[in-house]
Amino acid sequence: MTGVALAFRNLTVDPDDPVATWPTEAVQTALERGDLEHWHRLAVEIDNEPWGPTARQVEEVLGHSRPYGVAELMETVISRARARAEQRERNEVAAEIRQALVRSGLTRAQFASRIGTSPSRLSTYLSSRVIPSATLLVRIRKLAPGRE
Repeated sequence: MTGVALAFRNLTVDPDDPVATWPTEAVQTALERGDLEHWHRLAVEIDNEPWGPTARQVEEVLGHSRPYGVAELMETVISRARARAEQRERNEVAAEIRQALVRSGLTRAQFASRIGTSPSRLSTYLSSRVIPSATLLVRIRKLAPGRE
């Protein structure tokens, strides 16, 4: 149970329903009149889908309503969730490139040459410090077919 009895007026959802089902008006009510539990539920949903509907709804609400203390908190939640998601995606791309290198049977220098880059740049891709362009990723995939 929540510390604050939150009610959504004129809405067909209940505060106990999954956050992903809340319309924007419910998100606004939770931000403005909810408590830590409601904000935590929003944060969990945002962490699950940093660019998903709930994150977009929170951004929309914060664009016109700045609940004291909560606005900055939720902006930080969104920013950190997106940064974590981007790092996971970077790691996923790096892992795909490492697998492609192994499947190719080439040395790093040969692999780099065949995809049109330098061995040092390839190293930055393999470590996820740099993400290759989409066209370079297509070349990598063509060089080492058999992606799982």
